[in-house]
Amino acid sequence: MKVADILRVKGNTLYTASPDEALSVATTVMSQKDIGSLVVMEHGELVGMLTFREVIQTVVKNGGAVGTTLVRTAMDDAPLTCTTETELDEVRRMMLGCHARYMPVMDKNMLMGVISFYDVAKTVVDSQNFENKMLKAYIRDWPEGDAADPSK
Repeated sequence: MKVADILRVKGNTLYTASPDEALSVATTVMSQKDIGSLVVMEHGELVGMLTFREVIQTVVKNGGAVGTTLVRTAMDDAPLTCTTETELDEVRRMMLGCHARYMPVMDKNMLMGVISFYDVAKTVVDSQNFENKMLKAYIRDWPEGDAADPSK
């Protein structure tokens, strides 16, 4: 399974921020949309990722306030990325290895979407559930008197 399969099911709604936007505005968007990340774009290109992790780190540095901080100051300016052709197992390995909860999906310089660790986990569980259903149906429809049947 590839990242393109996750994006196809998930949809293509993207929320972005500008690096020169106030962090308080970005966090308001994150709260209103109930999302954990914003892709930071400048001149049509990915320049960073803002997640609740960076927001919390900034709040702690500022003594409990966002203050006048800009997104540029708080964002991760070297986010982990993948492509639509990246295999799901590779994405899981990358996200676990880097403790990344969100990953922009790129096609060259074009942002195609963002996948979250939740999206990846849901896809794995859904895939396993489908496989389990197929195996149960196969066992239920086992032919009578089959030599491979261990109960006979």
